[in-house]
Amino acid sequence: MGIQATGNLTGEAREQSYHFNVMRRAIELIDENQQAGGEALSLEDLAARMGMSPAHFQRLFSRWVGVSPKKYQQYLRLGQAKALLRDRFTTLETAHAVGLSGGGRLHDLFLRWEAMSPGDFARHGEGLVIRWGWFDSPFGPALAMGTDKGLCGLGFAAEIGAEAAMADMRGRWPGAEFIEDAARLRPLVEAAFAQKGETALHMIGSPLQIKVWEALLRIPSGHVTTYSEIAQSIGAPRAVRAVGTAVGRNPVSWLIPCHRALRKSGALGGYHWGLPVKRAMLAYEAAREDGCDEGRVQAAG
Repeated sequence: MGIQATGNLTGEAREQSYHFNVMRRAIELIDENQQAGGEALSLEDLAARMGMSPAHFQRLFSRWVGVSPKKYQQYLRLGQAKALLRDRFTTLETAHAVGLSGGGRLHDLFLRWEAMSPGDFARHGEGLVIRWGWFDSPFGPALAMGTDKGLCGLGFAAEIGAEAAMADMRGRWPGAEFIEDAARLRPLVEAAFAQKGETALHMIGSPLQIKVWEALLRIPSGHVTTYSEIAQSIGAPRAVRAVGTAVGRNPVSWLIPCHRALRKSGALGGYHWGLPVKRAMLAYEAAREDGCDEGRVQAAG
């Protein structure tokens, strides 16, 4: 099965998907350059390698994240993960105390969610009807899945491919009946990537996984935390490895922000849908939050 340009999102969303593809190629170039020990690539060099003029390349990057390609590169470097831990580390108990819980705001998007019962989870989705469809997204082709209660799955195929993404998501609930129905999911997916409106989630996981995913929801956009901090926040400080596994099994990526979990050392750690996607998500959020902060400062001045 190949990924098709579904047209299920707006022209703006499809344009964002194109922007991500350019970003992905740029990320690969930056990674290769870093591994070789090189200095940051200049605007002119990056633009030439992308086959664009510097002005067009600058406009494309700036329109996508609101900052210059030079600043965006800074957010993609491994050192930025350490800077995020230093400057934007979130203590989850504090976040919970100020209301940044599962019922709070995420990406300026209100999430309404509920968890499947442990018994239903143990039956591997038997008797459950799950609808699915492919959509364009800012991070490449996205596979969305949902029940009558809301989105239960959101994965990305840019790095692992469409067939692997589909097999991965279907394998989580082998007893369910899967029906292709992008039209039914379209309003939820559009709300998710447009960052407006209400998106309902139906979380299907074990009790431990649900606790971990709740903790992820308490990490504000543009901030990060560590796997050990998540383990501490759910009352299982010694279960860091199990927490890491639960983070990796998050079925609704981006909305449940597993990309905001880093290793205590500041390393990015793994990411189920590929590290380039994780780096792009962190960079997108951090740059956007900085842009918002700059806008607020200018408005106050």
